[in-house]
Amino acid sequence: MPNTLQEMIKHKLDQNGWSYSDVARRGGISRSTVHHLATSARLAQMPQQTTLEGLAKGLGIPLPPVQRAAAEAAGVNFYLHDAPEAADPEVAILIASVHKLSPTDRRHVAVLVESLLRADQTR
Repeated sequence: MPNTLQEMIKHKLDQNGWSYSDVARRGGISRSTVHHLATSARLAQMPQQTTLEGLAKGLGIPLPPVQRAAAEAAGVNFYLHDAPEAADPEVAILIASVHKLSPTDRRHVAVLVESLLRADQTR
């Protein structure tokens, strides 16, 4: 079963017609790193911060979701105590509950959120 990081990468590749090389070039990281993160069901360790920043940039998404997904894939508990969204109980419930959804349902939620964010940008 794919982990959240794998699903996140696959979703963005499929959505934009990108390859691992495209993401690597956009994020300033190696293609082999993108491939490793996209295909490893379990990461042996948490990727370095610069790797996660490059992946987030390459995928065109904010860093915190990439950090959380990578932490999950590495089996690390990751909490954003200082993040503004941590103070919002609705966001906390969403973050805490999303892993309980099926992979298909998580993809639906991701598409919905991206759609809502794009709609906000045009207003």
